[in-house]
Amino acid sequence: MEEGDSVIHLYVDGSCADNQQTGPEQKAAWGLVVVIGDSGLGRGNGDIIHEKRGLVVCDEESEEWIGAETASNNTAELSGLIHALRWLLIEGGGKVAVIRSDSKYALNIASGTWRAKANKLLAARSQKLWQEVATLNEVKGEHIRAHRGHRWNERADHLAFRTQAGESVIPLGFWKPGQR
Repeated sequence: MEEGDSVIHLYVDGSCADNQQTGPEQKAAWGLVVVIGDSGLGRGNGDIIHEKRGLVVCDEESEEWIGAETASNNTAELSGLIHALRWLLIEGGGKVAVIRSDSKYALNIASGTWRAKANKLLAARSQKLWQEVATLNEVKGEHIRAHRGHRWNERADHLAFRTQAGESVIPLGFWKPGQR
């Protein structure tokens, strides 16, 4: 897989306030950072072309609901991955896509390597989207280690953490890696 501007890198992260207390009332959120020109080494090469964040929605009546039964770190990670895949369908333009996440669970569920034991609708939607994107783009999932100073993963973490905490995001020009 070639690197450079012909490759889109998407960084996804999830955050849950108290992952021991999962449930529909729990606050969990996801963050997505889309980068072009990234080397993948975590030094912050490349340019962010898109950022997005949101809460995990567990209300089946909501237009924003994508299948999460409960709010947890895992459903936040999968929700973020679904939003990354949706972005690729609309904006990917047939480019090679590398989705990086610190969640092996989300990457393996979405790619179909693992089967979900819970939140099966959310998992099925992520797999369907992965397959759909794979017909238009070469797509690859890569696991990266959390909280190790990887600039774009840290930015996705910042978006997710701040959203679940109900706090404003620090603008990129003022934000430093590791700053939650």
